[in-house]
Amino acid sequence: MHGDGRGTRHGRGILHAPGSDRMPRYTPPMTHAKSAPHARQVAAAVIGNALEWYDFVVFGALTVIIGNLFFPGDSELTRILKATATFGVGFFMRPVGGIVLGIYADRHGRKAALQLIIGLMTLAMAMIACAPPYAAIGIAAPMIIVLARLLQGFATGGEFAIATSFLVEVAPRGRKGLYGSLQQVGLSLAALGGALAGWFVTQVLTPDQLESWGWRLPFAIGLLIGPVGMWVRRHLEETAEFESARAARTADLPLWTIMRAHARSVGVTFGLVICGTITYYVVLIYMPTFASTQLGMPLEDAFTAQVIALACLTIVIPVVGALSDRVGRKAPMIAGSVACLVFLLPLFERLHARPDLATLILTQATLCSLIGVFYGPLSTAVAEQFPAGVRSTALSLAYNLAVMLFGGFAQFFVTWLIAITGQPIAAAYYVMFGAGIGLLATLGLRTRG
Repeated sequence: MHGDGRGTRHGRGILHAPGSDRMPRYTPPMTHAKSAPHARQVAAAVIGNALEWYDFVVFGALTVIIGNLFFPGDSELTRILKATATFGVGFFMRPVGGIVLGIYADRHGRKAALQLIIGLMTLAMAMIACAPPYAAIGIAAPMIIVLARLLQGFATGGEFAIATSFLVEVAPRGRKGLYGSLQQVGLSLAALGGALAGWFVTQVLTPDQLESWGWRLPFAIGLLIGPVGMWVRRHLEETAEFESARAARTADLPLWTIMRAHARSVGVTFGLVICGTITYYVVLIYMPTFASTQLGMPLEDAFTAQVIALACLTIVIPVVGALSDRVGRKAPMIAGSVACLVFLLPLFERLHARPDLATLILTQATLCSLIGVFYGPLSTAVAEQFPAGVRSTALSLAYNLAVMLFGGFAQFFVTWLIAITGQPIAAAYYVMFGAGIGLLATLGLRTRG
């Protein structure tokens, strides 16, 4: 600092010298960017989650075709079971990826972890899009699909927690609920994109074209998201909250120590995610397969209903997320889980009695709107359970264990339940189970916003 009484401008801020008519202060760099995040910052956090869920929706919606091409069997049910099991096998890698990438993000930053994740997810999607069928290369075909699912499972294990941590930390004061809900909006938009892609190929292509090459188109479209996401994430800036936590850290805590110190928060988060993941994988992903295989409806009708329902979900989530900044996280989440418990079974029974397009649209739109009430505050609520210094690690573990156990094999469990009970509406009971767990977890929620 110069001694001539003049204010000295440094690259890191402006320091006013004594004797100035203004109080001495230090203005840190990028203050505006951190208090009012740019749209590109928000998009960078959301886009990877969108890629992850887009792939899940497409894979889930095309389960019947993928089962026929890659998993030979004596019956359609056998092929579907094999395909849905492959859909779920990647979830075994999610806790591993969540722990590894969560620790990496808490130690080295959100930006580096998010860039790595989207690169791995893009590679996995490319493997599925380009995989030859069983008829061409035999057993190597399902092995490629399984390997791609394992790779994607590892990558996506860290995506939700790290991106959610970033959104909540970058949010302006009093708007964490809204910003956190954008993670779920990305999820919903990705599901909508997947449903639109499925609707398009089933409307435009013949069944023979769809099975021979058309099923690859939605995956190829998804590949476009990868390079865009990688470019956008190159320009991320670390959040002030994370930088403060990193500066204050004196040593890296072992995983077991983190889990023990935050056991209650991990348990509550685990329960909330059970509800979220079951409802998502059954209502948003499994329903086209359910409508096609159990109700005998055309696949194009299933996608039409899905598109309308997901549009409702996309609208409800940010509205309720913003509302949670005023009324708290608990009230909307309790309302959403109770409504699911009350209306799920009657809606499924009505759909089974009248399996037409209008009833399917009504069922899907109603269920997605109710789920949206629960989803709105969900991301922010679980992020607020942990301090910034361990947020990605602890949230990743709780989130991925719940998703692995109750979400990844949701389609498999539902298909199996239908097979052993002979009741096409058995899916409703599994979703009601998830809603009940979510209600109990919400009652134990520690709210900070």
